Amino acid sequence: MAHLLGGENLTVSFATRTILDGVTLGLEDGDRIGMVGRNGDGKSTLMRLLALRSTPDSGRVTKRGDVNVGYLDQSDVLDGDLTVGAAIVGDQADHEWAANPKIREIMGGLVADVDWHANVHALSGGQKRRVALAKLLIEDHDVIMLDEPTNHLDVEGVAWLSRHLKTRWRANQGAFLVVTHDRWFLDEVCNRTWEVHDAIVDPFDGGYAAYVLARAERDRSASVVESKRQQLVKKELAWLRRGAPARTSKPKFRIEAANDLIADVPDPRDSVALSKMATARLGKDVLDLEGVSLDFKGDDAGRKLFDDVTLRLAPGQRLGLVGVNGAGKSTLLRLLNGEITPSSGKVKRGKTVVTAVLSQDVKELDDVSDLRVIEVIEREKRSFSVGGKEFTAGQLVEQLGFTKEKQWTPVTDLSGGERRRLQLLRLLVGEPNVLMLDEPTNDLDTDTLAAVEDVLDGWPGTLVVVSHDRYLLERVTDSQMALLGDGKLRGLPGGVDQYLELREAALASGAVTGGTSSGSSTPTAASGSGAAVSGPSESEKREARKDLNRIDRQLGKIAQQEEKLHVQMAAKSQSGDFDALGELNTKLQELLEEKEGLELEWLEAAEILGE
Repeated sequence: MAHLLGGENLTVSFATRTILDGVTLGLEDGDRIGMVGRNGDGKSTLMRLLALRSTPDSGRVTKRGDVNVGYLDQSDVLDGDLTVGAAIVGDQADHEWAANPKIREIMGGLVADVDWHANVHALSGGQKRRVALAKLLIEDHDVIMLDEPTNHLDVEGVAWLSRHLKTRWRANQGAFLVVTHDRWFLDEVCNRTWEVHDAIVDPFDGGYAAYVLARAERDRSASVVESKRQQLVKKELAWLRRGAPARTSKPKFRIEAANDLIADVPDPRDSVALSKMATARLGKDVLDLEGVSLDFKGDDAGRKLFDDVTLRLAPGQRLGLVGVNGAGKSTLLRLLNGEITPSSGKVKRGKTVVTAVLSQDVKELDDVSDLRVIEVIEREKRSFSVGGKEFTAGQLVEQLGFTKEKQWTPVTDLSGGERRRLQLLRLLVGEPNVLMLDEPTNDLDTDTLAAVEDVLDGWPGTLVVVSHDRYLLERVTDSQMALLGDGKLRGLPGGVDQYLELREAALASGAVTGGTSSGSSTPTAASGSGAAVSGPSESEKREARKDLNRIDRQLGKIAQQEEKLHVQMAAKSQSGDFDALGELNTKLQELLEEKEGLELEWLEAAEILGE
């Protein structure tokens, strides 16, 4: 595969801290790379270097002369005085860009509900993000770099972006590099993963699931100091392996390794035990909405946000809520919490119910801004029981990523993600029995998300989660419901996939309603479905299936040969026949090279089949 761009010995330091230390890596045609790592470890810095948006302290970035790089920054870079149309297509006439099916498809996927003639500065943060993304994607680039592209995108938008990136180029053409904390998205679109940590970059083959397996294997041989982190990674791996069928469509050689590694890992949570504990704490009645309706206020007066909605929460229920932006997900939490009164219908609350809500803006921390992290938690309690285990305040805080040094940081100096973690802990130690989380994954990195999920696994109570993070919803909730913008709340026995199917059907029938679509005057061509980039043909898929079967057989034979060689090498080592041992080692290396080539072929064939 042709080399596109890369960095050699990249070093970057801020004050006394080295962010990147002698990093060398590159992108080639066909690379679909996801970058993961803790917040502040240098992911965005590395992306800016590779995009030639900043300069390293030492080292250099090179790219092939004809390579065109597109870059989506985290910050708002659009001219606020431009209209949406001008920001995306410049001065092109409508008939010019509308004649291009690729542009029509992008417009329909990202900005169909945005007012085409509105000024950019009048848009919401999410709308600005989608406009900037649309502007980038309609351009022809050999390499696309996306820094947190899924921020402000709902579940539907994330699914559309994943489909677009998977079909934008042929398998061995183009490349993209993406920084995101959306683990479902990473697993869906990436064939390689870069982990940025401790000023270095470790490359892994595969998406998020393969990365978790490889990291668990790496950590298994690490020192005892890493044991806590290793156990968390193994638990995350166990979830991936036991999760939706899409996650298990990995090569057999990886599945077998995963099974060996997690053979002794229990289920993420004991649902029966938690249900018993929740019932003991809550009784039979929790929170019920009966025939609840709620009218819009202001410009939308006369419309109903909720129309005769009934919802009954059971003790220990774990419910995930998805829906279009503006459909009322956060408002539904406020109804359940008793903060607002419905226009009609009843909200019934059990006598023993104690609720806690993690809001999106975490302003609740303002009243303790003069305290340090550990002081905020110790003010509530000094010891806690989570999942049947006793924790001190310091241990619990450390479990969610606050090191011993960080525990003494003033609340005013915390980042957005750190504030969210602290407020979640503060809510948990208050011992509510109904916990409601509104977009809890905002600003959290993948390691911290895994730690949050681990804490929630052992929490005995009723849980309601509003999130666009599909991975989190499937991981910590047992059932999902949808708000589709029509005032109704409907169950999703088929999970998030069913929600996406409902939305797709609504779009196809033209019966789309929703919180963000009012006032839209996007040209008709922009909201049309357009013609997507063609995927593999049926004949290509048939050939790919044949290749998978052939490669599986060959890998099985190689595994047997590899085992025999190891036995022979052990025998020669014991007998001291080092000449024969050297010959056997040469054969083993040749076998491993053949195996690596076959694994690469397997992954390429699996990509054609969408596995």
